[in-house]
Amino acid sequence: MNNGAPEKLTFFCELSSIELTKLFSNEVLFMQLRKLQATLSLGILDFSDERARIVHQLNEYNITVIAWQLLREEEGYWYNMGNAPKASSAYSDFLDWTNRHNLRWAGIGVDIEPDISEFHNLLTNKMRIIPALFKRMCRRKCFDDACKEYHSLVSRMQNDGYKVDSYEFLFMDDDRKAGSCILSRILGVTDVPSNRRVLMLYSSFFRPYGTAVLCNYACGADSVAVGITGGGVEFPGINSAPLDWHELSRDLRLARQSCDDIHVFSLEGCVDQNFMDGLINFDWNESVKQPQPMTFMLTIARFFSRLVLWLTTHPFLIGMAIGLLVSLIIL
Repeated sequence: MNNGAPEKLTFFCELSSIELTKLFSNEVLFMQLRKLQATLSLGILDFSDERARIVHQLNEYNITVIAWQLLREEEGYWYNMGNAPKASSAYSDFLDWTNRHNLRWAGIGVDIEPDISEFHNLLTNKMRIIPALFKRMCRRKCFDDACKEYHSLVSRMQNDGYKVDSYEFLFMDDDRKAGSCILSRILGVTDVPSNRRVLMLYSSFFRPYGTAVLCNYACGADSVAVGITGGGVEFPGINSAPLDWHELSRDLRLARQSCDDIHVFSLEGCVDQNFMDGLINFDWNESVKQPQPMTFMLTIARFFSRLVLWLTTHPFLIGMAIGLLVSLIIL
């Protein structure tokens, strides 16, 4: 890799066994990943012999592989408040599959996102799902119970010798820094004690302000995920065009200004758009300007949003302020 490249570069890959076999049907992609000294975070969509064979090949090429844990769609797909027992059971199945095929993993990836069915419902019937989301905000015990279960599961993974990465939405960073869990409870996700937090800062989702979001949240992040170059879960009604080469190059350089650990979603998207050779010869040192005005405005907005979140966890202060204001008016 060229001078100035990040210390760690990881690609996400989220394909069925048939598609995965097709993607790695020749030696070229293995060699490209080796030249990039890249890690692969492989979505475990099934426990098939075909997927195990690809992992064996990656192991033979000395390509570092992370086991990205995913559930069946009817179980919520990603880790969230409602499926901790299913996640624990699926991890046990993963261990059995790993031992049966003698697979080597550099770590575990856990994807912290709302239930996939809620995404579908939100897109098709917003008026019914939104009240349900806010009702969940008041169910603190359900949130606390899910947190305990996921803390226990992650501790189990770590005790099994795996480092754990958590793939997180950007709002979780604001919630955490404010000492709050309001947003997490609304969207039904939990915080987990991971070894590395990867913020998913996909500018393709936030056009035309995606670069401002990326620059603002990348500062101080353990790792930054850029994208999307293609692939992944598709939702009806969302038309988010994949990043082209110019956009991906820009996002990689912007992320590199703040972080030395970068993820790219996704490998299959980069292959489909013929980006891999360009990444091997990529000039990480080429200058790129941050969108200063919009980044600054987002910084201000985040400050006030975290203030509001913090106040929601300290309601007695709001009561005291209102009482003081009323006293001053009366006097």
